[in-house]
Amino acid sequence: MTSQRTPRLADAAEIAAEQGMTPARISGLYTKRAENGFPEIADMRGRARLWDHAEVSTWFARRPLARLRDHTPPKRDPQDLLTAAEASKFLGYKNSNQVTTFLRDHPGYFPEPDFVEEMGTENHPYLRRMWRVQTLLDWMAARPGSGKHLGSVRGAPALPDVPVDGDPDELLGASQAAALLQFRSVNSFSSSLSQGNLPLLQTSDAVTEKSRRRQWTRRRILEQAAARKHKG
Repeated sequence: MTSQRTPRLADAAEIAAEQGMTPARISGLYTKRAENGFPEIADMRGRARLWDHAEVSTWFARRPLARLRDHTPPKRDPQDLLTAAEASKFLGYKNSNQVTTFLRDHPGYFPEPDFVEEMGTENHPYLRRMWRVQTLLDWMAARPGSGKHLGSVRGAPALPDVPVDGDPDELLGASQAAALLQFRSVNSFSSSLSQGNLPLLQTSDAVTEKSRRRQWTRRRILEQAAARKHKG
């Protein structure tokens, strides 16, 4: 039997702060959950409702908001580089941390940065990630949930050919994990991961230094594959 993930819980105030809304608006979305599919609460803290943070982030990431569908990005040079906050605004999100949330909670959903710069000091280093305007426009045109799919534009990138019998301690990224788990795309793998359907991968074995992408050992991925097969 596989262990279930322990979700990170968040209240209305925390969710509202991340999404650029008010706590009352979050409560309103929950009240209308039968119509909009907003996640059910996961627990209570006194009288405060608590939600599974990953489930709520996924709901907002895929929510077909009219303001996003109809958003027209400002005219920029396609080669201009934008930070995560600037990219969030360019794409029409109220939450300036939306791109950062995508990167953290939905590996493979958002494109890799075109430029990564090491910033800060020796004691407090950090990475500044930047995307070209054209990269953002391409993603916006084909993002999952937009009504347009990557396959209809240029074909979804093929998953790599990953040998099952390789080094069990080799670190593999999302696309390689998706291939070993026999998903059809990185996006479908990321969706399953964010929904808690891959409990053995909720904890990563490493994070890449520059892009901060999660990695897992081949052993862990194959254990998850075996668990999925047994469950199925």
